[in-house]
Amino acid sequence: MKDDELRRLEDLLRRDKAVISDEVEAAAVRDFARVAQEYFDLDGRVSFSLREEKGGGLVTLTFRITRVKNFTVLT
Repeated sequence: MKDDELRRLEDLLRRDKAVISDEVEAAAVRDFARVAQEYFDLDGRVSFSLREEKGGGLVTLTFRITRVKNFTVLT
């Protein structure tokens, strides 16, 4: 296999790993929002983005809050 062909194949495989279905994205957003609500009062919806980075991917979650929930840890 030529170097160009090998690079194209590696790129294709890497992109395939970064693709997320609508169902999986929706489930992830629900789970992340549930956890975020334990720490913050949310103001609106959670937005999610996934982009390819060298050697992996970068996931970004964005949400607005109205309050940080402070709590005491019991020991």
